[in-house]
Amino acid sequence: MKNNNRQVSRIMSRREVLALSRAAAGAMLVVCISRKSSLAQAESSTDAAASSTADSTTLPTCVVSPQQTEGPYFVDDKLNRSDIRSDPANGSVKEGVPLQLTLRVSQVGSTGCTPLANATVDIWHCDALGVYSDVSDPSFNTVGQKFLRGYQVTDADGTVQFTTNYPGWYQGRTVHMHFKVRTDATSGQSYEFTSQLYFDDSITDQVHALSPYASKGQRTLRNAGDGIFSNGGDQLLLALTQTTDGYAATFNIGLNMDSASDGVNGTPKATRQNQAPPEQSTVPNETAPPQPPEKLPASV
Repeated sequence: MKNNNRQVSRIMSRREVLALSRAAAGAMLVVCISRKSSLAQAESSTDAAASSTADSTTLPTCVVSPQQTEGPYFVDDKLNRSDIRSDPANGSVKEGVPLQLTLRVSQVGSTGCTPLANATVDIWHCDALGVYSDVSDPSFNTVGQKFLRGYQVTDADGTVQFTTNYPGWYQGRTVHMHFKVRTDATSGQSYEFTSQLYFDDSITDQVHALSPYASKGQRTLRNAGDGIFSNGGDQLLLALTQTTDGYAATFNIGLNMDSASDGVNGTPKATRQNQAPPEQSTVPNETAPPQPPEKLPASV
């Protein structure tokens, strides 16, 4: 979204959900899951399947997951920073449970996944109360504020790291985070890939029972009821590990940079002007109003 003053709504439209169903078959993400990943518990089923068919090679096993919608709240603010919790305008820091996020980007080839250096990776998400920065919405106007959004450039290992907060929720969506990978191919053609990351409902229940999340009330939608999550969201779940003050997660992303894969993995940016604009919501509220938070553990 290039126009910061453009009004957008926070409830996803039927058009977005239907468009995703059509796009899921044509826009795909390749997630490279290494058998040596530290996320052993979350990837145990993948590792078991790989070990039964693979030899002693250390090449990663790649599985396919769907690309997902950009949504209406992407703003290309070009904020190159690792800690995205603050607003650069005044230095204020958003409250919330800390989340250390590591993303590993690879290029998929015939022999496996190779780390992809110099790729630009953006992430953005709402705060503990379901508010996005730098947008005008019917229920809030944060134009000029730039909290909880930013980008990093992958290093030689294809890795970027972000310090952020566990997201809150808003009407019509389950708890999620957006990411976008942009890179220039050797031919000079630019590609970008956009998708979303999700959180285990049981962990979200515990986090959202804490301040400042609890003041929002009980969320009205869980993963299973989210139309966007239903298009491959189970393959985009973060495997969270608890830290001293919050959580950490590592997620592996593979990109097929072969031009023959146009429409299958990633989009040539040169053709994006031919696509529909980001989705906006005009659907009435069809979910129940917020209820008091559940009585859950007071720590995470």
